[in-house]
Amino acid sequence: MSSKSQRVAAIDCGTNSTRMLIAERAETEGYKILDRRQKVTRLGEGVDATGKLNDDAIDRVLATLMSFKDALDAEEVDEFRSIATSAVRDATNGDVFLSAANEILGKEVQLLTGQQEAELSFQGATHSLKELGPYLVFDLGGGSTEFSYGEMTCEQFLSVDAGCIRMTEKFIHSDPPLPEELSAALSLAELHLIDVEKKITNLGKAKTLIGLAGTVTAVAMVEKGLEDYSYETVHHYLMSHKDMEEVFRILATDNREERLTNPGMQEDRVDVIVGGLCILMQIMRQFHFTECLVSESDILDGLILKQLL
Repeated sequence: MSSKSQRVAAIDCGTNSTRMLIAERAETEGYKILDRRQKVTRLGEGVDATGKLNDDAIDRVLATLMSFKDALDAEEVDEFRSIATSAVRDATNGDVFLSAANEILGKEVQLLTGQQEAELSFQGATHSLKELGPYLVFDLGGGSTEFSYGEMTCEQFLSVDAGCIRMTEKFIHSDPPLPEELSAALSLAELHLIDVEKKITNLGKAKTLIGLAGTVTAVAMVEKGLEDYSYETVHHYLMSHKDMEEVFRILATDNREERLTNPGMQEDRVDVIVGGLCILMQIMRQFHFTECLVSESDILDGLILKQLL
């Protein structure tokens, strides 16, 4: 990237949501956010069962990318990076989606590995924090969850195939969920976390647990009773394990209609929140953290930093 480039952007074609962040270099240090957009597009819908991206899901994401490209042009962005993650990695027709996305954006969409996801998420989540490390960062997505540990940089990581869409499609079939469905989801999450404990050998040294992505944000919104999303209220909110257990108890025993009556529970998240919560609660229980720092700075911020450094 040219040293003159000041305005940059990042696009994430995720398993559950398609998101964009536009930022410009700050006069002192870091960057200033100009625009942040998100649309739930469910690209990973059905991938776990069929091994393929379905046509409707692809069309939803491509339509969103068209609107994002218009925004990039309007903001006169100097440079941008676009990525795809778990759903596209797992799908046999991921190349079809990437080809169409490349054509819309006029630039190659990079298919990230789990390691690249973990490293970018770690950088995005921790770059503005001071003296809270070492950190354990988890990015709870639609199809996978990335765990990364480190102090200044990501030192150890693991990506596991457990996300809010994947867990919901595999186990959460009743409304409200049956106890045995919840138990099965928690048990699978436990097995994945055993792998994390084996791979991230320094996990017990982490001082701060940082949670990223929509499930964590949604739980924070419900816990705080926020009718409308507020970046300032949610970002760096320290949520206790006790409060998270209470949200889990409520949402996992409500039916869909009842779930929506909880302030902060948004309709585009309501169908996959319980599957995501099963992963989140198992993290808190199994790793014995008493609180979790909610971060709205994530993989998109990591991509912004890569372009501005």
